[in-house]
Amino acid sequence: MAAPIAGIVPFVSQLRTSPPPPDAEELHVWVLDSTSELRLLRAGLIEAINTHAPVSRTDLADIPDRMVLVATELATNAIKHGLPPTITRLLRTRDEFVIDVADHDLSSVPELADTRPINAGGRGLHLANAFAVEVGWYATETTKHIWAVFPLGS
Repeated sequence: MAAPIAGIVPFVSQLRTSPPPPDAEELHVWVLDSTSELRLLRAGLIEAINTHAPVSRTDLADIPDRMVLVATELATNAIKHGLPPTITRLLRTRDEFVIDVADHDLSSVPELADTRPINAGGRGLHLANAFAVEVGWYATETTKHIWAVFPLGS
């Protein structure tokens, strides 16, 4: 992780460092090797949300759009900056959806783009932090995960 810049707290300290909620049930998995597969992720995610939401699409308001945007951004970051394959999972608890995106690069930790040059990318974590109820990360022996929680209704 880069050294903190005076007055800027590294994003990793703002993230919850734990797996997603333990009661989250896996609903669907997408394995991605390139950005050309993101279209399939977006379409599949919308279909899965509509299938597994306990409320109507109207009651979900803009939550599916937020989820698709965050999943796309996190998966894009993992594809471009991590090691393949990128694994995106849709999970659900009783009250929330969870997006979990993993890559196989254990040599880096999530960083807020403010700690890097402006042209270095990394805005996906900003979007996740803005659109999700909670964002966290964790690593296993083989993968690094970033997850984001969304309510099941507005």
